[in-house]
Amino acid sequence: MQLTERQQEILHRLRDEGGTISSNVLTSSFDVSVQTIRKDLNELSDLGLVKRVHGGITLPVQSRNLSFQNRQIINFEAKELIARTLAKNIPEGASIFLGIGTTLQKIAEALLGHPGLTVVTNNLNAALILCQNENIDTYMAGGKVRASDQDTMGEETSAFLRKFQVNYGIFGVGGLAENGALLDFSPEESHVSRAIMESCENRILVADKQKYMRSAPIRTGMLSEVDSFYIDQLPEGLEALCRDADVKVTDCSREGGVA
Repeated sequence: MQLTERQQEILHRLRDEGGTISSNVLTSSFDVSVQTIRKDLNELSDLGLVKRVHGGITLPVQSRNLSFQNRQIINFEAKELIARTLAKNIPEGASIFLGIGTTLQKIAEALLGHPGLTVVTNNLNAALILCQNENIDTYMAGGKVRASDQDTMGEETSAFLRKFQVNYGIFGVGGLAENGALLDFSPEESHVSRAIMESCENRILVADKQKYMRSAPIRTGMLSEVDSFYIDQLPEGLEALCRDADVKVTDCSREGGVA
């Protein structure tokens, strides 16, 4: 299933309200019945995107990521927007890392027409997409296959990535904390992201706005370590954080893109 426009807006409102919102407020805001809002909240809860509490919902405290299938449908249009915008700024013939996650899969799709690329990845879907173009050299990192995330992980994976030195390291995060910490859900994910960050000339973070203020237990780094940041729409608090960290931000919702 794909989230409805109203369900997407509920998630946006939830974050804007600081992580808690009542059912009555949502019913009044959308001018719909209690039953309609209850159905929306139940579906969002079943997907693990919200936690039902008495009288409303809160943001869930997460120690593990959502399922890959759920992540494929969440913020689908935002991820496609990020991918299209980023792909325009990757020159032909560049060498790149593509990290884990559904946004990186969309970036692979957007880069499929780029000739002369050299791509190193542990993302199974990205590799399968890019190998359709014989003018793109794709290197797939070995390691343990995570069926739940459709990627490879482990010491072999990180060691393979560190053999390269590429132009652009493109990676995502599990969450982005209020203080600018880059968060992941496991040490293995963190090690892969660190290998990418330490083996490239330009570090590019990609994340949809729902990652801001999202919890995850492992700190991979800080926003100040990133060169460029692509996001579908830049929340006000995050804008100030990026400015203080001296990170070049591309707000993909704005005409022209660069903030």
